[in-house]
Amino acid sequence: MGTQGALKISRTFVFCILLASVALHIGCGGQSSGNAEPERTSQSSDAPPLAETIPPAIKAVVENALEQTKVTRQYSQGYVVIPYPNGDLPSETGACTDVVIRAFRKAGIDLQKEVHEDMSAHFSAYPQKWGLLSTDTNIDHRRVPNLQKYFTRKGKSLPVTASARDYQPGDVVTWDLDGKGMTHIGLVSNQLDESTHRYLVVHNIGGGTNLENVLFNWKVTGHFRYF
Repeated sequence: MGTQGALKISRTFVFCILLASVALHIGCGGQSSGNAEPERTSQSSDAPPLAETIPPAIKAVVENALEQTKVTRQYSQGYVVIPYPNGDLPSETGACTDVVIRAFRKAGIDLQKEVHEDMSAHFSAYPQKWGLLSTDTNIDHRRVPNLQKYFTRKGKSLPVTASARDYQPGDVVTWDLDGKGMTHIGLVSNQLDESTHRYLVVHNIGGGTNLENVLFNWKVTGHFRYF
């Protein structure tokens, strides 16, 4: 192999390492949705109930999530200094967690504030994955494991199942993308895919916020119903 070829491979390797390190900031996978099969033993084909009547709070959350698909066309999961409370990135960009955060604010729930206050009072109960010694309002709520812990602590966790009937509009779902702890989060919409009898999911996994049939594309690690 020539010197130029070796140099090209070396640069590619370094780029991959840097990309992986950036992903550790938020714990929100950035990649295409792919066609990975879900890790499950059974799958119910029964259609979930139609979302004809949705409570106002859930309707606000779902409508905002769907609106994001028209606005947020970029992906960014790096550390950003933002105001507190109600801090946010520019609306045209964000990570998977920002989809949920923005949608919940439409229903009057500021997860930045809620997570910060709970972490401040119960810091040791939260994942100790990033070497932090105290809370950080810029990033804590934008990390999938922290949102999982917050929802669980507030009694919003539901059983993880392989039945589409159990996942309703407004539900929050988390996944393990690669079997090694690469986390992802999304919001169940009120748009039903007739062919698979599943509600489509609003999420941002690298190409902007999109509405896709990905509920069982990866291993489901959390199922939460806040409202």
